[in-house]
Amino acid sequence: MNLSNYFRSHIRTVPNWPAPGVQFRDITSLLQDAQVYRVLMDTFVQRYLTPGMRPDVVAGLDARGFILGAVVAYELGLGFVPIRKKGKLPFETVTESYDLEYGSATVELHIDAITPGQRVLLMDDLIATGGTMLAGKKLLEQLGGEVIEGAAIVDLPELGGSDRLRANGLSLFTLVDFAGG
Repeated sequence: MNLSNYFRSHIRTVPNWPAPGVQFRDITSLLQDAQVYRVLMDTFVQRYLTPGMRPDVVAGLDARGFILGAVVAYELGLGFVPIRKKGKLPFETVTESYDLEYGSATVELHIDAITPGQRVLLMDDLIATGGTMLAGKKLLEQLGGEVIEGAAIVDLPELGGSDRLRANGLSLFTLVDFAGG
């Protein structure tokens, strides 16, 4: 079975959302099917069980990165670190602003979320311009973490995010590539 095609067949495309011309790749349809969701999560978990790939902690980007990262952390017996949108964390934070393909945003991380030297897996649902994941990487590194890999379900390579992330030293693992539409 080709896993990329399997996952792709369960991802809905919503045209012109959230702005005209955007082809939004909606993973909620993938998550709603219990069997597909299990195969998805098992695919990520199996990758990070490998000794050289095993992180010390998993970080997830607000909000769909929480859905993936929390499950991976749980299955690996690791802690989970949420990287939230500005104003959502109650304790002292570090912040990083970035541009999206249709706007800008700021994410935050508690100052005690990780300890220096920890190997961190950074997860989100999709890589578009790479801004969110790059901001998360910068926050984790600011606290002394080593981001071993960025993982996502979908890559939209035409928006340049995966190239941008690799150019900034982040190894990537994605399951579905929507190149050319």
